[in-house]
Amino acid sequence: MTRLKLLSRPGCHLCEELRRRVDGMLGDRPREWEVVDVDSDPDLAARFGEAIPVLYVNGKIFAKTRLPPAAKWRLLRAAAAE
Repeated sequence: MTRLKLLSRPGCHLCEELRRRVDGMLGDRPREWEVVDVDSDPDLAARFGEAIPVLYVNGKIFAKTRLPPAAKWRLLRAAAAE
């Protein structure tokens, strides 16, 4: 099971796009999403502010603020296997 955690906020189109792309890349693998609204936690809001989306794969940061280059997406499948 791949554990995915997305730091987001309501209405974030970049966050929604990132999640769609990850689901597309990992469509054949079991995965569990946790979506966290950064504004619901003052510490997260202070730490990340507008620097979202932030994607964790199995507890490690995979992407921050922007969608990673195409080459890094190949690494997503490897990270999901850990």
